[in-house]
Amino acid sequence: MDKSTLYQQIQAKKSFLCVGLDADLHKLPQHLLQTDDPIFEFNKAIIDATKDLCVSYKPNIAFYESLGSKGWLSLEKTLDYIPEEHFVIADAKRGDIGNTGKMYARTYFEHFNVDAVTVAPYMGRDSVVPFLEYQDKWVILLGLTSNEGSIDFQLLNLESGERLYEKVIKTAMDWGSSDQLMFVVGATHPDLLRDIRNIAEDYFFLVPGIGAQGGSLQEVVKNGKGSEINLLVNSSRAIIYADDSEDFQEAVRKQAMSVQQEMSALLG
Repeated sequence: MDKSTLYQQIQAKKSFLCVGLDADLHKLPQHLLQTDDPIFEFNKAIIDATKDLCVSYKPNIAFYESLGSKGWLSLEKTLDYIPEEHFVIADAKRGDIGNTGKMYARTYFEHFNVDAVTVAPYMGRDSVVPFLEYQDKWVILLGLTSNEGSIDFQLLNLESGERLYEKVIKTAMDWGSSDQLMFVVGATHPDLLRDIRNIAEDYFFLVPGIGAQGGSLQEVVKNGKGSEINLLVNSSRAIIYADDSEDFQEAVRKQAMSVQQEMSALLG
């Protein structure tokens, strides 16, 4: 999916919501555990309840690979079920060099045919470039993440006067354009979002951290908006685990609709 198509989806749905498909067997509604594939049945219900309210889905790969071959099958069925107009992100946080990097890229862009994959930049340019070689596919590079431990390295001050996350983002912008590269920027750092937007004016940000992690959607838009709404704001637990009864779909839709309506108001 190219940038213009993604913008069109955002405007058409008045939404820049990304729903995280972090399906955990230990958290699923009990009645689904009696089905042949509880993970897929759960994801299918989530997608049915939210597909008109979001523009993107983000399966977190760890939740599937932890289940071995059954998990990979559930992931494939889930990806096949997601409607074509949605921007699909494999949240895999890969990043390795040489043939290994090429195989990771082939896995997600050729076998699974997702639109984007999250990549860790710690090993440098040659761990990212293999993912950038695919047309109309995206690398979503970890920039400033939403977890507490982000302060351990990402906020370190360098001799240049920059913080490490700033150096990572500025350097990566030489590797890929805003038509193929996005950055993960956590909602739990609202005071730094504006600074990052000033650095990467035209780039999309994938923003985790609203909902269960306490980030504010209003602050994200206020500080992270570019000339366009080049934001994908992810919500996982707050939406997909809104309820664990047999009627969980209703609560899921209500929660997703609440976020979408707030986004619609912020879009103006």
